[in-house]
Amino acid sequence: MSAVPATTRYTLDELRDAARCVQAAMAPTPARRWPLLDAALGTEVWLKHENHTPLGAFKVRGGLVYFARLLDREPDVAGVICATRGNHGQSVAYAATRAGLRSVIVVPHGNSREKNAAMRALGAELIEHGEDFQEAREHAERLAAARGLHLVPSFHDDLVLGVASYALELFESAGPLDVVYVPIGLGSGICGTIAARDALGLATEIVGVVSAGAPAYARSLAAGRALPHPVSTRIADGMACRVPEPQALAIIGAGAAGVVEVSDAEVAAAMRLLFETTHNVAEGAGAASTAAALQARDALAGRRVGLILSGGNVDRPLYTAVLAESL
Repeated sequence: MSAVPATTRYTLDELRDAARCVQAAMAPTPARRWPLLDAALGTEVWLKHENHTPLGAFKVRGGLVYFARLLDREPDVAGVICATRGNHGQSVAYAATRAGLRSVIVVPHGNSREKNAAMRALGAELIEHGEDFQEAREHAERLAAARGLHLVPSFHDDLVLGVASYALELFESAGPLDVVYVPIGLGSGICGTIAARDALGLATEIVGVVSAGAPAYARSLAAGRALPHPVSTRIADGMACRVPEPQALAIIGAGAAGVVEVSDAEVAAAMRLLFETTHNVAEGAGAASTAAALQARDALAGRRVGLILSGGNVDRPLYTAVLAESL
């Protein structure tokens, strides 16, 4: 895809202000080296542990900043609604409860039982609708109009500002990195990483990772335009995007070194590797960056590599099957 001017740029002061907002509610997560993981990938690897946030995933960062700014813009907002496969919804429910707002979350049928339970526990009204994220999203839009609720998008400048805080933490603790692998759902994580890299003036390559069972972003970047694609992944629900966000697509096209696809089998192998080498639980999307680095292992020798472990919210039966190699 030819370079497209990114539609959003952030100053380092803006990113640091957002990071302070996030860190008022949660401590920075560790960026850590694990000797066995270094050995498995044959190089120096820094694992960013977003599975250690209060909600077990990076999305909470975006929710905290989005709601702080929403209350400044709309102090009389009555309630909020969003669509999700889980981690975005937990972020919205958590931040809404902190702000004293009611939240409604729409998920597709067959969504993660444990993520659904977590959203309810955080105070959300949960509605199941549709067969995939896109159908849930369209239903949330209709309900927002019908109930007079503020629709929290899955991609927004304020969400990117919030999640960029994990990239600032990574770059400031690990030092200059040659390449960082970032999973892509709707794109806030990779766009935040690009924003932090650019604001800090680093030369780090950012590589996006999608599921081969949800390749909309990879195929769209290759075609130079947004292309929907059916979703078939069984394990990486956090990357189960059928329709890419045009704004995110432009930022990724301008700022990423590329986007690679990983299969469900590769993701499952990476989940097992992360458990064996670090004893950390990674959901499918969280292990995708490691799966991509394993693909590129030979080319990474001698390079300093960052991997975003974006979350650890995986249902017990699925994780058990992955560890037992019986999926």
